[in-house]
Formats: sequence, C-alpha cells, structure tokens
Amino acid sequence: MSKRKINIAVVGLGFGAEFIPIWQKHPHTDCMAICQRNEENLNKVGDEWGIAKRFTDFDKLLRDPEIDAVHINSPIPLHGPQSIAALKAGKHVACTVPMATSVEECLEIIRLTRETGLTYMMMETVVYAREYLFMKQLRDTGALGKIQYIQSSHQQDMDGWPDYWPGLPPMHYATHCVGPALGLAGGDAEYVSCFGSGTIREELIGHYRSPFAVETAHVKVRNSDLSVRVIRSLFDTARQYRESIDVYGSRQSVEWPLVEHQPLILHTAKKPEPEIPSEVTAPDFAHLLPESIRRYTTRGIYDSDENQHLSFTQGAGHGGSHPHLAHEFAMALVEKRAPFPDARQSANWTCTGILAHESAMEGGAIKYLPIETLA
Repeated sequence: MSKRKINIAVVGLGFGAEFIPIWQKHPHTDCMAICQRNEENLNKVGDEWGIAKRFTDFDKLLRDPEIDAVHINSPIPLHGPQSIAALKAGKHVACTVPMATSVEECLEIIRLTRETGLTYMMMETVVYAREYLFMKQLRDTGALGKIQYIQSSHQQDMDGWPDYWPGLPPMHYATHCVGPALGLAGGDAEYVSCFGSGTIREELIGHYRSPFAVETAHVKVRNSDLSVRVIRSLFDTARQYRESIDVYGSRQSVEWPLVEHQPLILHTAKKPEPEIPSEVTAPDFAHLLPESIRRYTTRGIYDSDENQHLSFTQGAGHGGSHPHLAHEFAMALVEKRAPFPDARQSANWTCTGILAHESAMEGGAIKYLPIETLA
C-alpha cells in the first residue's frame, strides 16, 4: 500500500455500523463508502457519519477503483460469495464470522489470496477480546506453564432473529469458540469429532434438517499433544449469552465466569487448597492501539445500548475487540504481512465447525480438515 490512507467500504450497516468511526479515526484508514440494500437506512447512516459514497448494489461498489478494501458484515450466507467476488475484483477483504458456509467456499478464498496476493482476514471478535488477550499474555510470559487443555463455549438464544438464523446448526457458527481455543493452543485443527444432544422444535428443524439443540466437539490440534473441546447451542437451551474460554496449564489455569460481568477465576498450582483460586479482572489492552481509537475498547459508537446492534449488546461489547480487529487488518495492509487470522487460519477455524456438524449428523465420525487449511 502507498502512504495514503486505505479506503475501506463497509458492507452491511447493522453490526457493520459499529466499525464506521473506528475506520474513520484510525490513522491509516478512511471509511470511504457504505453499502446496504435498504436505501433509507443507507442514507440515514451515511448522513450520520458524513459518508458520501453510498451503494445499494455490492457489484457496483466493487467496480469503484478508489476502494481498496471491503469490510463485509452482511448475512452469513453472503460471506463466502461476497468475499470471493471482492477478491476477484482486486479488493482486500475483512469479513465478519464465519468465513463461509461451505468448505468449498473457504478453499476458494484461500486460493484467491494466494493467486492475487490480496489480504483476507476473518474478523473474529473473541481472539481480540480483553479476556483472550489476558490469557494469551499469561501463556506468552510462561505464567500458565505447559498448557494441558482448553475448552470454550458459545451459547446464545437466537429465537426471534431474522431470515437465515432459525434452526441454524450450532457448529455452523462456531468460530467464536473454535478460534480462541485453537488460538491459545497455537495450532490448527487436524480432525474433529462431534456429537449432537437434545432436539430443537420441529418447525426449526425443517430449515436446515438439523435436529440438535447442542453440539459438542473435540478437536485434535495438529502437531501437538493437545485436544480442545468446544460447545455450541442456539435454540431451546436455557442459558444466558456466553462466549467463554477455559485454559488449563501446569502452573496456572484461567476459567471463565458462569455469569456475565463476574470476574475470571485464576487457579495457581501448589498453593494451599483454599488459596488456589482467586478472582481476577482482565485488564483492558487499549494501550496496544493508536490513541485515536482506544476509547472503543470500553464503549460502542453510540451513547446507549438502545442503538447498539443486538449482538454487541448481548455479547457485552465483544470484549473491546472491535478497534483491535480494525487495527490488525489496517496494519497488515500497511506492513504488507499476513493478519491474524489470515485466510488459511480463518478457513481452518470455519471448516472445523462445518465438519463438526457433519460429524454430529454421522454419530461422531472423525472428520479431517482439508490439507489446504493446514499447509
């Protein structure tokens, strides 16, 4: 990239609107354009944030030579096709999770990035949440000792969500728990076995022919003695919203609280039994960011939760991850390096969930990740 600012187009203005001022205030980027099919909302958001270029047609946006990169926040079924189209049009891609809905789409995105040299990053919030960054810091400094086991979960009640959500197989939206587990493990998924449990309502089953209320997978980490466990539920399972990570080391372990807004529990080995656990609060990592966007680790773009996107409100602000995600993508382009996660890692995490559901439908059969996600 040249020294001029990187021109970003935000596609999808529900969750996507949360990033507009971050792109505007980052020292290396500008939110040049926005895109949404609903013209009334498109103009409302454009007026609110002073964005002149507005598109209701994604293909027309891709033909604009001034746009360097697209940040895709459209419905899940469009992630793969829109990412592929953008890469073919010569645009860098940041895309909200999951990467795609099929293994084939994931592999095509890998192929295109390797063929074109363009950058792709899946914007996985949890691997930039303060709790994850705290656990990673403990790992990197050696405080955890040898990591022995990691488990993660994402449980959410999706009743009332529109369009494609009803009956969605739990593991088709698994990157919020697969990503942090593999990220802390420092490796890729090699193979996965998954079991379904319980049954959702009949009217929900018909959408995807997926019966399970809960899916639980064990994932073998490649070239490692570790396996990780991930748990997903979306319907007919009573649980407060929870995206959690537990990491168990030989010296210290960290467990996520059972109830939102409670502190993490840090366990320290070899202390007297009552002293082993202690409550800790993950620090904010805003100091890692340019000063102009640090405020967004502790608050959204609006003054009250009434205007925030529902996923942001339910997810307790996504752990302050949004400015970290934007900064990582921007700096990957500026420094001409791969982001974390890049296309290959994003595909490995996404395909783990896709294949986990296939495994569950086949009674726990082992499913190997495609070699392209490991190479």
